[in-house]
Amino acid sequence: MDAITTTYAIDGMTCGHCVSAISAALGELDGVSAVAVDLGAKSATVTSDRPLDVESVREAVDDAGYELVSQR
Repeated sequence: MDAITTTYAIDGMTCGHCVSAISAALGELDGVSAVAVDLGAKSATVTSDRPLDVESVREAVDDAGYELVSQR
């Protein structure tokens, strides 16, 4: 099966610690193989082996202290 790549807009990220926190939180989701956070674009691109439930992504981002704005 091909990998699925989805980009999410995330509010509240301002520094390298934010990048690490988001990367760790999203990386723990089942099926995620890679996370690339772009601080300038305030987004995270997630590669997974199956579609992710947006509510699971939202919960992971919220638990890390940030806000999921949208899925691109």
